[in-house]
Amino acid sequence: MATMLCTLTWKTRAAGMHFVFFRSPLTIPVTIETDTTKPVIRNGAKDTAAIDTTKLPGKDSFATRQKIDTFSLKLSKDSLEAPLKYSAEDSVVVLVQDKKLFLYGKTKTDYKDITLTAPKVEVDQQTQILTAVNRKDSDGAVIETAHFKSGSDEFTSDTIRYNFKTQVGLTKNTYTQSGDMFFIADLSKKVDANTTYIKGARFTTCDLDDPHFDIRTNKMKVINKKLAVSGPAHFEFEGVPIPIYLPFGFYPLSQGRHSGFLPPQFTTNEQYGLGLEGLGYYKVLSEYWDARVYGNIYSYGGWLANINPTYRKRYHYNGVFNLAIQNTKLNFKGDPDYTNSKTYAITWSHSVDSRARPGTSFSANVNASSTKFNQYVPNSPQLNFTNLQGSSITYAKSWAGKPYNLTLSANHNQNNLTHLINISLPDAGFSVSPLYPLQPKNQVGTPKWYEKLGIGYSGTFRNELSFYDTALKLKRIFDTLQWGAQHNFPIQMTLPPILGGAVIVSPSISYSQVWIDRKIHHHWNTVQQKLDTTVTKGFFYDQQAQFSLGFNTAIYGLYQFSKKSRLQAIRNVIRPTFSINYKPDLSKGHFYTDTANAQGGIYRFSEYEGALYSGYSEGKTGGIGFQLDNNLEAKWRSRKDTGENAIKKIKLIDGYGFTTSYNFLADSMKLDKFNIYLRTTLFDKISITANSLLDPYQINKYGNDINKYAWQAGKFNIGRLTYVSISASTTFKSKPKDPKKDEERKKEIANRLNDPALIADQQRLLDYMQRNPSEFVDFNIPWQVSLGYSLSFSNQLKPDYSGFTKSFSSNFNFSGSFNLTPKWNFSSNGYFDFHTRKLQIFQMSINREMHCWQLSINVTPVGPYRSFNFSISPKASVLQDLKINRTRYFSGY
Repeated sequence: MATMLCTLTWKTRAAGMHFVFFRSPLTIPVTIETDTTKPVIRNGAKDTAAIDTTKLPGKDSFATRQKIDTFSLKLSKDSLEAPLKYSAEDSVVVLVQDKKLFLYGKTKTDYKDITLTAPKVEVDQQTQILTAVNRKDSDGAVIETAHFKSGSDEFTSDTIRYNFKTQVGLTKNTYTQSGDMFFIADLSKKVDANTTYIKGARFTTCDLDDPHFDIRTNKMKVINKKLAVSGPAHFEFEGVPIPIYLPFGFYPLSQGRHSGFLPPQFTTNEQYGLGLEGLGYYKVLSEYWDARVYGNIYSYGGWLANINPTYRKRYHYNGVFNLAIQNTKLNFKGDPDYTNSKTYAITWSHSVDSRARPGTSFSANVNASSTKFNQYVPNSPQLNFTNLQGSSITYAKSWAGKPYNLTLSANHNQNNLTHLINISLPDAGFSVSPLYPLQPKNQVGTPKWYEKLGIGYSGTFRNELSFYDTALKLKRIFDTLQWGAQHNFPIQMTLPPILGGAVIVSPSISYSQVWIDRKIHHHWNTVQQKLDTTVTKGFFYDQQAQFSLGFNTAIYGLYQFSKKSRLQAIRNVIRPTFSINYKPDLSKGHFYTDTANAQGGIYRFSEYEGALYSGYSEGKTGGIGFQLDNNLEAKWRSRKDTGENAIKKIKLIDGYGFTTSYNFLADSMKLDKFNIYLRTTLFDKISITANSLLDPYQINKYGNDINKYAWQAGKFNIGRLTYVSISASTTFKSKPKDPKKDEERKKEIANRLNDPALIADQQRLLDYMQRNPSEFVDFNIPWQVSLGYSLSFSNQLKPDYSGFTKSFSSNFNFSGSFNLTPKWNFSSNGYFDFHTRKLQIFQMSINREMHCWQLSINVTPVGPYRSFNFSISPKASVLQDLKINRTRYFSGY
């Protein structure tokens, strides 16, 4: 073994220097091959005695032997583990004897994954310490700082001292960010790649150089992107200390989901007492599951508990489930208005990615509760007035390459005012897409008209339970059980167009049948003067057959104005539909006539009234059906553009028309009611929808139709409206102050809604937005207003068949917001009922944009559930629970 001593040199250049040091002596193995067949040359002469080949081991005396030798390379102990690369814009000074290096002017130093930029850097090879300092102007103000980056960790400081050997750093006046938190440290010591100790720390979520607020503490420990722990801390606003101290602080910095307690908020309610709301715990169970357990507790003894698990598997499925149990105690015991009620609510939302199992889908949207649950939820006026709820769980399957489709579902609906609950389980549907028996297997050329004859099938089966939750008994529930089925066999065909293709002819034949589990018979009891009802259970059916031949076309009308007029033309498109139909009377035996009230009113009843599938109408039908649909458009010349771009198409009315029919085979009242409709969007802003039902007949004293037209009464009258519905809505808003910011906000919302991994966050965010709408005001929109009006009118048959009663409702809803100043916003929303002439719901809020904080004042001054709320809190999610909140609830008008 031989030892070799080497001298390593390094070169310099004006703009940069590179050197390489090795930390320990280097041992290099060297392989030396020796050919024993050749003599050794010594001093120019052959030495044959140097190798005795007769003494070599092995059979071959001329074998070649290999010898392995090593030598050591002794290096300096102060050498580094990796190359140190550096550059300086101004100059580089090397002190060879002191083993120091100085860099001046926009320097850059790279070592492993570390990058350092600073105005001045000193490297001491003996101590392996790097020192970087800032640069100040003549007034002593810092104009350039040192910036340190190692992997994903980076910070700026006035002074940085870093030991390459121990990887320990010491900094002064350091500014860094971890997650949403910004840290400003007087003196910090970085002990490893992720852990830093700080003395004299300020931390905040405000991203300004001079933050609006911060939290001060004398000592702190930060584990990068995990957590920060501090000692006693206090707040400062605009540099003014606030005498509010925390004994210690624990600040999570990790991104994504992590388990932890859910802090409550304090509230006051006249009926519930003092309370804590939102107290609970959030647990991450696995990559796919997490859950929240939280609730409310009140001083009068009431409480609310929620279990809220969520689950998700990307490209497969996702869902949210919530079970709420509410024990409501209004007022205190001994109070005349004391109420104690236990209610529950279940919600479940589940969806499956269509790519997971093509041809198969499963979805759930469950919203079920006690009928009094919504009434007792505090601080939620919209939920308090929600009376209709529904649920659906659906499984659907289609067979690839086959015309079969299957649907299985469970459905639920409830009315919280009447306390009636309906449950359908199971609700099955099976269908066969149209089959074309006359079509050849291998089609060549254009198919013949008769080859387009299609036969299909669709069938449904349903079980249903109906009960009142105020009189819930198992026996009564099963007494209400009903079942039924319906089968449809449509036969359809498309004939070649006639009149040069202007008219499309569509013949159709259909046969339908329903299966019913009961008959209902009404009979007037002359003794007790009431209508008795008899129910007979069994298996019954009803059927019908229909034949029709339809014709439809389109007619265009155009009126052009002067070329100088801004209104260039108006076009009306008329789409009439005419049909000839026939239906034999297959249901005559299921109808009967009887007295219905004490006044002797005679009514025609059906045996299948109130069944799941109520059967078909009686009487033969042989007549015509007619529909007239229109739309109205205009061409308008714009003053802003020229040429072809100046002509704009405007939709004046999207659709308007009517439908009716006439039965030639009916013995009376041959003309059917007129269904009149209109829909339009005026100026692309105001949406209007209207529907009405016009009855062309006169009525008797009980409100029933008689066989006389309305215009036969001696005066002009086209009929009476038995149903009217009109709704109009519009939204006006200003342009965003910053269009780019508005687009980014829309993209962020779209990404959240389309990302299944965020479904749990979406649900919690939507719930929070409903409770605190003022915290999500968009200051980028200076003003916006939404208005809506609805009116409905109908004639409803009285329960005792003594006549009809008129039902009328009309309401107006509004919402809007506008910026009082660039930082103050006022918003409100309400609902006015014209029938009661009362403002049923009204909420208003004032919000202050405070850059890194938000302030909101919410008031609900009217209605049975009134409230006042004041809240000020940081915007950043890491400090979302650090807020000042004051809430008061009031009940009663």
